[in-house]
Amino acid sequence: MPHGPSTPTPEPNPEPTTPGPEVAANTTHPDGAVPATGAGASVSTSAPQSWLVPAFIVLTVIALIVLVLAIQPSTTNQADPQQPPVGTEQSTDTADQDTQGDTDAVEPPADVQGPDEVNIADIERRDPNDPLAVGPVDAPVVMVVFSDYQCPYCAKWSNDTLTVLENYVDAGDLRVEWRDVNIFGENSERAARASYAAGQQGQFLAYHHALFPGGEISSEQVLSEDGLIALAGDLGLDTDQFTKDLTSKDTAEEVAKNAQLGLDLGAYSTPAFLVGGQPIVGAQPTDVFTSAIDTALQG
Repeated sequence: MPHGPSTPTPEPNPEPTTPGPEVAANTTHPDGAVPATGAGASVSTSAPQSWLVPAFIVLTVIALIVLVLAIQPSTTNQADPQQPPVGTEQSTDTADQDTQGDTDAVEPPADVQGPDEVNIADIERRDPNDPLAVGPVDAPVVMVVFSDYQCPYCAKWSNDTLTVLENYVDAGDLRVEWRDVNIFGENSERAARASYAAGQQGQFLAYHHALFPGGEISSEQVLSEDGLIALAGDLGLDTDQFTKDLTSKDTAEEVAKNAQLGLDLGAYSTPAFLVGGQPIVGAQPTDVFTSAIDTALQG
């Protein structure tokens, strides 16, 4: 199982090890964070914050993340044999630990320019009509997920961690909004349109989980247009309406807008998250996310 960046072609039916911790227990200053992080642990709905994200800083941070991931295997081989291998669950009690979690990554496109300024309201939208969101619009904490439907670690995270975080959603404490970046190409983009179409019928979360059966990515057959429509039928959706939404120009534009937002923020590794404005990169252990949410709720 890889622990560094992978190529844009994911391995079929991956069996990732339990991912290593991404951030220290204090999530205010996580290492290997997504560029353009928020200024605080809590979210203000009355006065949107702005994040200054110079393009050269975004690209520099990305390069550093890729470099760290590239050298991890060699440093692991030289490590004390008493230490757990990279990619296994470790304590997050100290801030100087390796905090890079399991992600799938691609090289940033040379022509992508990061924005000079990003408003947090453009990321945490709190739009009641957002088909790619679950949880109350006025929830005290918003988590934004940058994902890809061909990312094995995204599949594992959805199966292992998202199902736990849904308890916060049900309690009204958390809203989760997805921004699919589709770094693995056509099948990813088509699956993102399909999940958007399912969301138009109020079935986004069910369809999302169906695309990651048992914490695995779906086959190319399932990710074909016919396969995605058949999956919608299996879930009881109106397949005629689903097909119209899947192939509509409006859906394609919304999916492209979400993907561009992720790229503008430097989310070339998936999964990546913003929890209450604070970044987490990689399929971290579940308690990393619950701790971040609890901290944001206390703020």
